[in-house]
Amino acid sequence: MAAFPKPPAASLWAAGSVPAGRFGPLDRDVQADVAIVGGGYTGLSAALALAERGERAVVLEANAIGWGASGRNGGVVSAKYRPSFQAIASRHGLSVAKRMHAIAYDSVETLERLIAEHGIVEANYARVGQLKCAHKPATLAATVADMEWMRREMGDTSVSVLSREAVAAETGSQDFVGGVLSAKAGGLHPLNYARGLARAVTDKGIAIHEGSPATRFHREAGGIRVETPGGSVRARQVIVATNGYTDLTGAGAALRTRLIPFRSAILATEPLSDNLRAAILPSRRIYVETRRMMRWFRMVDGRMVFGGRGAFGRSDSEAAFATLRRAMVRTFPALADTPVAYRWSGLVGMTLDALPHVGRLDDRVSFAMGYNGAGVAMSSHLGGVAAAFALGESPDVALLGAGSFQPVPFYGLREPVIRLVAGWYQFLDAIGR
Repeated sequence: MAAFPKPPAASLWAAGSVPAGRFGPLDRDVQADVAIVGGGYTGLSAALALAERGERAVVLEANAIGWGASGRNGGVVSAKYRPSFQAIASRHGLSVAKRMHAIAYDSVETLERLIAEHGIVEANYARVGQLKCAHKPATLAATVADMEWMRREMGDTSVSVLSREAVAAETGSQDFVGGVLSAKAGGLHPLNYARGLARAVTDKGIAIHEGSPATRFHREAGGIRVETPGGSVRARQVIVATNGYTDLTGAGAALRTRLIPFRSAILATEPLSDNLRAAILPSRRIYVETRRMMRWFRMVDGRMVFGGRGAFGRSDSEAAFATLRRAMVRTFPALADTPVAYRWSGLVGMTLDALPHVGRLDDRVSFAMGYNGAGVAMSSHLGGVAAAFALGESPDVALLGAGSFQPVPFYGLREPVIRLVAGWYQFLDAIGR
């Protein structure tokens, strides 16, 4: 069992969030239909789905709501996976790719429905679109070819090409040669979204217990008991929704070797001057780039928020933050003298096939996790799917099923291998390959 990490560094989201709800730790033995382990987007959306079905659920969160990825991510809402739909079709066939496409777009609609139904206005969600910015002609050609395939084979007309000049006008940067704009994407305040979901869960009469890590699952006649330091939950079913933090306690032992936790870092500057705010990201969309060590950026409350991969280990990394700042200034030289106000990081749950997974681990335990850094919408959707599995249903999840959620080979070597691969990618990006 890994030691619990130190509390995360102060983030822009924590500094500008609505007050947190108060959810005391579990201090007795209770009963429920379903015990949910993890109080992030997945677990909270699962709880809401169960409430709609008249099921009694209890949510167990090891730390506080929004402590993990649900409160630390970049707030990017998109209908995608790490592999492209064209790559999925090439390997698994067009019909599978179309089903995967439908699930991805359903995920955005699920998020929008949850926000609307539960009045989570504090999430500040806006469907502003996402622009994928190509850093060299080869990646632009590949991105445009993928867009044309999407239009032709998937009937997806929500994507369009932007020229070098249009991308420069959109971003205020000369670092890109063109890009592809996806209309069905947006941004939100991730911690406020998590806290809004938690409020909706308690409004439905479902108990949330913070500071209550699930330490062990114990099978009993007719059900399963989830043990915590202060009490236990006896339930028919358990949903594990711990993503990149699955290895924090022994309860995640059956799933932890199927995930590689990878740290992602984010910077937020001080508020920009009026001139800079007018020149940089004036359209206020979400932006990603095509380098191997992918960076993304957006404007939030007049600040540049710039994030990306590359921080290693279980805690924040000065080297990763420095690398991220250099990348930001390379892309936006005008920000060279702008101070950074907030720096934070969190764990992404990566999988062997770069896809999230949901389904049944056995007759008592279901799960949803492995979002590979693209989980704001998908986790909101798969929480409800996990609830359906827990109730004995068999949703069509195409490639996201439990059977495809394979252990990572040589799991004990994961950290040095990740460092080696990421270092090689950083080198290739640095030399323009």
